[in-house]
Amino acid sequence: MSGPQPLSPGGPEQDTLALRLAGTPARARRHDDHTLTLRLPGRTGPDEEAVSLLAAELADRVGPAVHPYEVAALLEAEGLTAERIRRRYGHPNLFSLATALYEQVPRTYPEPPPTPDPWRPDHLRCLLRGLLFALPGLAYLLTAPLWHPGRHATALAVAGLVSWAWGQALGHRAHLRMAVGPREAARTLATGAPAGALLATGAALPAAHSGTALLAVAAQSLYLAAAGVLLVLARERLLLAALTPLVAGTAALYWTDPAPPLRTGATLLALAATTAAAVHALRRAHTAPPAASGNRPRLLGSVPHGLFGLAAGALVLLEGRQDPYAVIVLTVSMGPAEWLLYRHRGLGVRALRASTTPNGFLLRSTAVLALCLLGYLLPLLGGALLTGAAPVPLLLLAAALWTALLLQAFGAAWPPAAIGLAAAATAAAVTCLRPPAGAFTLPLCCGAAALCLLGCALRLLGRPARHA
Repeated sequence: MSGPQPLSPGGPEQDTLALRLAGTPARARRHDDHTLTLRLPGRTGPDEEAVSLLAAELADRVGPAVHPYEVAALLEAEGLTAERIRRRYGHPNLFSLATALYEQVPRTYPEPPPTPDPWRPDHLRCLLRGLLFALPGLAYLLTAPLWHPGRHATALAVAGLVSWAWGQALGHRAHLRMAVGPREAARTLATGAPAGALLATGAALPAAHSGTALLAVAAQSLYLAAAGVLLVLARERLLLAALTPLVAGTAALYWTDPAPPLRTGATLLALAATTAAAVHALRRAHTAPPAASGNRPRLLGSVPHGLFGLAAGALVLLEGRQDPYAVIVLTVSMGPAEWLLYRHRGLGVRALRASTTPNGFLLRSTAVLALCLLGYLLPLLGGALLTGAAPVPLLLLAAALWTALLLQAFGAAWPPAAIGLAAAATAAAVTCLRPPAGAFTLPLCCGAAALCLLGCALRLLGRPARHA
């Protein structure tokens, strides 16, 4: 069969009562017309006015139909019987009336109803995370008169780089395990966080020339490990509560000069509270039922995230050597940066629904990328002007970091790691050589990295499959 069988009789015999003459062979009936046809009285054809009224009444539901059979199903659902169809509308059967309605009503295919944005960000949570990234810096301000952190900058920088790189890789692996279950993610964090703190402290040990510096490095590494656990487990409010003694001690500097025991006590109390909060969060997550199944992700998959954390930390430290206020502005902006990552995902899905051709989606995707990047850089420009920081190096570094995070959010981890490491290594090498034009090295490296990352983003995110 080449197609569906017609369910409605066709031809002029549909309104006739046909009586075949007995004894006529079938072959003969094909060529000779021996049929006695009797017309039924009172049948004058379809009632066009009644059909038009019915079409107007059902236009919103007949218009989207792609076949008369759909209209027939609609008429059945409306309760139209065969007797009513013949008497009221003058059509012999349901399918004849459905065909008439299908032909009379123009085709309309309305857009599907809007669906909730699956990437709608949590505004308060994103702002809180940006604040939490900056608050730990108050510890150096509060305890600076006691041990002069500038003298031990090398040890703190080495420990910070190792903690940053380890935390990025551990956070990625914990999020992968979170897809299996919170218990599995808690086990990963319970093993990886202490190991990262010990590794960072050990890496900075050769550069720590005093016991005070070693204690400061250990405290910094412990805090970064504990705070990373709370951030991965989405316990931002608990971390903010743990940092309350540090905030209160720093706020007291505006009215008085706290004694050394108060300065040290506020800092250590915040560290102890953060560590205790991390342990509590891990225990609570560990009480979740174990997952039925789930393969462990490969360790190699988290390596590029750790390498990018190392590169990003190095670039930020190099920028901090030239302009410390730029680092403060950049740190606070990490919360809005995360919010814009979510908005980019949501706007990308909206652009995909509105596009009908690949080139059209590419244009919309490019516009979305430009809009989100501009929305991130403009407030940073205001922050740089407000604090007196040089805007150009800050904006170039911020553009590179945000684009790299965007690529990571879409599963492309190696390009940001490779480009970031190349930029950080070049900037660090030239800075160590101290050429006459060394001040322009970091902006040039960050600008080149930003251009490369934007090219990768346009190529990757211009494909509809990445947003499906």
